Amino acid sequence: MNPNPPARERTSHQDASRLIDDLSDAYVEAYARLHPVAATFDGIAGHDHELTDYSPDAAAERADHDRATLRTLATVPLEDDADRVAAGVIRERLEVAVELHDRGEHLRSIAVLGSAVQEVREAFDMLATDTEQDWETVASRMARVPECVASLEAAFTEGRRRGLVASTRQVTGAIEQVEVWAGLDGASTPPYFNALADQLVAAGVGSASLHATVVREADRATAALASLARYLTLEYAIDADPRDAVGEERYAIGARVFNGTVLDLHETYAWGWEELRRIEHAVGQVAARILPNASVGEVVELLETDPARAIEGEDNLRAWLQDLMDRTIAEMDGVHFDLPEPVKTVEAMIAPPGGASAMYYTGPSEDFTRPGRTWYPTMGNTRFPLWGEVSICYHEGVPGHHLQVAQVRYLADTLTRFQRTLAWSSGHGEGWALYAERLMGELGYLDNPDYELGMLRAQAMRAVRVIVDIGMHLELPIPADESYHPGERWTPELALPFVIQRAMFAEQFMRSEVDRYLGIPGQAISYKVGERVWLESRADAQARHGANFDLKAWHSHALNLGSMGLDQFRAEMARY
Repeated sequence: MNPNPPARERTSHQDASRLIDDLSDAYVEAYARLHPVAATFDGIAGHDHELTDYSPDAAAERADHDRATLRTLATVPLEDDADRVAAGVIRERLEVAVELHDRGEHLRSIAVLGSAVQEVREAFDMLATDTEQDWETVASRMARVPECVASLEAAFTEGRRRGLVASTRQVTGAIEQVEVWAGLDGASTPPYFNALADQLVAAGVGSASLHATVVREADRATAALASLARYLTLEYAIDADPRDAVGEERYAIGARVFNGTVLDLHETYAWGWEELRRIEHAVGQVAARILPNASVGEVVELLETDPARAIEGEDNLRAWLQDLMDRTIAEMDGVHFDLPEPVKTVEAMIAPPGGASAMYYTGPSEDFTRPGRTWYPTMGNTRFPLWGEVSICYHEGVPGHHLQVAQVRYLADTLTRFQRTLAWSSGHGEGWALYAERLMGELGYLDNPDYELGMLRAQAMRAVRVIVDIGMHLELPIPADESYHPGERWTPELALPFVIQRAMFAEQFMRSEVDRYLGIPGQAISYKVGERVWLESRADAQARHGANFDLKAWHSHALNLGSMGLDQFRAEMARY
């Protein structure tokens, strides 16, 4: 039983013959040049001063780059298993990218989460702001916001011409976000870019000339966002699609893009119901340990309102999350995982206002000068019940996304640059992070029943996602044996009360969630679908190796393969 992935020995002589490495390096360099925003998110240095051109012509150039790389890949000899794995990852990711382009999905990339609209602003969250040179980079990127916004409008206008438009719900949600960033929402918080400029002035870094430049570019960037809000409101919204459901054909493509596998959507929908019922049974058992003879709702009310079970203030929450991640890393290193030194640093951050409600993670740069970070949207709240935060922190931090992503960034000697930076697949990645939540319960980190119930609530919400995401987009009927509107077909109006009740999260959060599902068809199911494959692969290895099965070694092998689609992951783990 080999705990390590196929090794790639990288002596200077052998590097010259590693054609798959050369192809990977060339692809990443060109990709970063063609998509600077993605380069920043993926930790690829050299383009932080630029912004992406989202126009149709620029998108076509990126797709041509993908096609050319696929043609070259077909001619590259694969010398060993490491090459075979690397080629499979590149092929799967680029094939779905080309398909999405050919279907024109980039021309309607407007949603409340994960669309080009958010990228324009979130690209600045990743930038360093410590030195004068850092702020010069910020100013250079800020100066490109008007041009970037114009390219977005060009793409969306072409989409309207072709009849490829986002839904009214997604456009309305995106407008609300852009208005917050542009300071048009009537709130007391300053516009995003002006607040960024204020940060520089307050820090006193750099010259008066630099300060003036940043303030000037912040005003121009804010005006560009205001222009985008007007465009979306006065022009685009007229043509937006009133329907939320995308239908089975488009949904199936989205599910394949996000999961790297072809799913039987109807079987997956039925399995989602089975999972929800199983989890709800476990919820009842754990709730009885917290407050005997009380309903689950009464237990949740206690956990939400008990002052002793909550933290007051954003700064205190951030410090608590940071401490939890630091302690978890210290306790797990060398026991359950072997963590390289750079991977041991992860920063807890409070997300800027105006985005979606879900906590998220951003990975480190290739050289680890920018650490991995977890981002917590407070949504204006100042009081934070802790019962659900522990497992979410494990999901986003360690052993979830941070361990998974940062570990791969570190493996320059065994993985190609494409694998380390661009190979993210949601089914694999979110599946691991959800599996990590459950794993922490198995390892004894959720023995406090409050935190165990929080983990189960998170599991229930992910099962609800499978039901509602597939159900709404395919407009499937609710099972006849269900107490909630049996036999009726899913609509967003039916979904909201259901997700609030069965996922046990606050209405504000779940409203954001339903909008999210409708805007990114096929992504929300990737958590449970991916976890299913991780659990099945582990069970298969345990059955094959019996008493010789080593969980730590299995985790090491699985993570060291890097991210990939679920079909490829299942096949590779069957070789373990």
